[in-house]
Amino acid sequence: MTPTAILSRLVPIDLPIFQAPMAGVSTPRLAATVSDAGGLGALGLGAADPAAARDAIVELQGRTRAPFNVNFFCHEPARRNRQVEDAWIRRTAPLFAEFEAAPPAELHEIYDSFRNGDDFLRLVLDLRPAVVSFHFGLPLPHQITAMREAGLTLMGSATSLAEARQVERAGLHAVIAQGWEAGGHRGIFDPDGLDERLSTRDLTRQLVRDIRLPVIAAGGIMDGGDVRRALDAGAVAAQLGTAFVGCPESAADQPYRERLRQGGTTRMVRAISGRPARCLSNRFTDWASDIPAAEIPAYPCTYDLGKALNAAAKARGESGYGAQWSGAEASRARFLPARDLVAMLVREMGVRASSLPA
Repeated sequence: MTPTAILSRLVPIDLPIFQAPMAGVSTPRLAATVSDAGGLGALGLGAADPAAARDAIVELQGRTRAPFNVNFFCHEPARRNRQVEDAWIRRTAPLFAEFEAAPPAELHEIYDSFRNGDDFLRLVLDLRPAVVSFHFGLPLPHQITAMREAGLTLMGSATSLAEARQVERAGLHAVIAQGWEAGGHRGIFDPDGLDERLSTRDLTRQLVRDIRLPVIAAGGIMDGGDVRRALDAGAVAAQLGTAFVGCPESAADQPYRERLRQGGTTRMVRAISGRPARCLSNRFTDWASDIPAAEIPAYPCTYDLGKALNAAAKARGESGYGAQWSGAEASRARFLPARDLVAMLVREMGVRASSLPA
């Protein structure tokens, strides 16, 4: 079966273009626009509680009748270490003091996992989004069974062949090959494990060769030529995140957009959230660049402090401590309405829309 036919069976969309979920940046408006343009829009709900997630999905359903993807985090509970956390609070105190603020007295596990109870499961079974995807790991077996029986299409992110095989064995329908170039949080299942740091191209080719699931390429994909090369490597679709950050429909704030316009370098850092994540170089990444992983508290507890530091800095007019997630090809970002960007991607692919998956 051709990649075109595989994509058509996986999700009924016209274009092999997926908008990355991007928790904190994606919006119902952005996702609806991408889906209505023929791609697959997405909502990143990893930072939302069940009530907020429900509100976002319901709003998106009110904006489009086209298929879309909702994404959840499947991280393990934080491995708490009070000594490490207390030392981290003391270490960051001078940063807060610069903005006449104090760090939090203690850290909290601010984000829940899809695996921690069935609240998110009941939500997707009730609202029935066409696609549900997962980052940092996989749902529990009974959760996967329930979603499959409900007719939902399930996708899991993988950074290696070993993780992709776990996605396949678990019974999901497709795997997202997250290359080292990708912006935002690295989807590696065990953040303390060995990271092979495979490029999007190399990972995509390996997964296409060695597993049976459809593969979606993700990481460093910014224009239609990149999409075309991902398809030529055997992917059924390409997922773009940074390319959509500059769209007016995204939730990126003005300092984030301005920093993206400036281009420049990105860094993979752990100290913002407690997990490796690729961010535009800023004051936070500069400060965090050489801190050993063993001295950084677990995700998402570190993120609790990172958000407090960013709030304190922004209150004093400093935007350099934000989580300005971005892929390695940030300098190629365009700033267009989402529908125009999708149309440009199709033109750059050098094919007629009518020849793409229908």
